[in-house]
Amino acid sequence: MAAVRISGPNAFSVADHVFVAKGPAPSQRKGQTFGFGKMVEADGTILDEVILLIMRAPHSYTGENTAEIQCHGGSMSSRRILRRVLEAGARLAEPGEFTKRAFLNGRMDLVQAEAVLDLIRARTDRAATAAVEQLEGNLSRRFDELYKSLIQVAAEIEAMLDFSEHELPESPLPDLAKRLVAVQQRIGSLLSTWEEGHVLREGVLVVIAGRANVGKSTLMNALLGHDRSIVSPIPGTTRDTIEEGLVLSGIPLKLVDTAGLRSTECAIEQEGIKRTRSKLDRADYYIYVIDASKELSEEDRETLAELKTDRCLVLLNKIDLGCHIKANQIPAAGLLETCLAQMTCIEDIKREFLKLLERNLPLDAPPHAVISERHRQLLVQADQDLAEALEMIGTTAEEQLVPAISCIRAAIERLGNVTGKEYHAELLDAVFSKFCVGK
Repeated sequence: MAAVRISGPNAFSVADHVFVAKGPAPSQRKGQTFGFGKMVEADGTILDEVILLIMRAPHSYTGENTAEIQCHGGSMSSRRILRRVLEAGARLAEPGEFTKRAFLNGRMDLVQAEAVLDLIRARTDRAATAAVEQLEGNLSRRFDELYKSLIQVAAEIEAMLDFSEHELPESPLPDLAKRLVAVQQRIGSLLSTWEEGHVLREGVLVVIAGRANVGKSTLMNALLGHDRSIVSPIPGTTRDTIEEGLVLSGIPLKLVDTAGLRSTECAIEQEGIKRTRSKLDRADYYIYVIDASKELSEEDRETLAELKTDRCLVLLNKIDLGCHIKANQIPAAGLLETCLAQMTCIEDIKREFLKLLERNLPLDAPPHAVISERHRQLLVQADQDLAEALEMIGTTAEEQLVPAISCIRAAIERLGNVTGKEYHAELLDAVFSKFCVGK
């Protein structure tokens, strides 16, 4: 089945031109009803048998009059119907325009609108559940509470400025400062959900690195369960980064196999090593593979020293050939002795990596709405605004109250940008340009 949705003040007029059935024309039908009929060309040629849904404003996704045509699946049938609808006076929707109209018509706020995109893009049950929580307004309510709290504080400070110097009541500034600190703490609580949100939306970028011929590509293939990287005893076989997705215990991972780190005269391999180091700089977590049958190399020491210790799982591989490396030589949060050639340790590696994730993510907690990168940036800026306001209020100098209010108002505006209480065209373009046309 395919669907063509028409929304706007002329939706039913367009439907009248393209849909034929027994009974009243689409524009005369009651809302929240459907009818079976035929899509026809202007000359009456039948295009398809379809079901037409009629939704009258404001009881539709966009809050506008909406006619939705459900036709037989297949690109040709839906393309012919879309062409006919356009000929009858409709125009193609812009990316995300249906959800944008729902926002502009008050059907949802900006945080909920973003949840629609999160739900579409969700790759795991956990990500989909978190998106539904956000769509239901659970995250919006937390932002609204912060917004209202700051509005009240700003109003009370502005009221103080209406008193003459001799009429000032007993200073409420210490209490107001406590309330601002409380808002900052709640902002901090929201900011703490960013990493989980980043993981659910973008996936964990996990870079598999190490010297040449230590077993990186073997590990990549074993984790994926199929041959993705070429495995060869010849050092330097992998010369570019190879990326593949994997879901581990409900967490989406982006695995990256990389070129082995070593000195080489080969220009192509040098470029591969350069890309490896670039990926390491951007990685969320690392799996670093070392040949344990040899002494720890200086290359390994230097690379491990550059990585985030609490995000690194080190595999001492090839222990069937002997182990010449001691655990205290390795600065990493996780360490595991392996023999990847025998393929018996993969489940152990997965469990050890999940332990690493659990130190930073609440994997045992029920899925819940979490902030995005856009939310994080605005919250960080709002927190900085409140820090400046608190510094000014702390001086207890009356002349500092005006700039303090300006800072609080700036924080209010940023929180308004999060939910869409305050917005500008560029903000909406940035949000909805990421959507597909159908939403």
